[in-house]
Amino acid sequence: MFICICQAVTDSTIRRAVSEGVTDFHDLSYKTGCGTQCGSCINLAREVIDEALADSAALGATTPLQVVASP
Repeated sequence: MFICICQAVTDSTIRRAVSEGVTDFHDLSYKTGCGTQCGSCINLAREVIDEALADSAALGATTPLQVVASP
């Protein structure tokens, strides 16, 4: 779903950006241009960032690390 029509930023783009280290709207805006044109997407973009951060925190808390040893 498009979040920022002006810059063609989707919710998937925002989630990917969060997985690459984006932690707030300022970072997202710098990386994608989201919210730099008309600004009507800012609230929704922040919601998606918050959801993505919560999802990644939940995954990190429940996903065990897998250690792979090479011979």
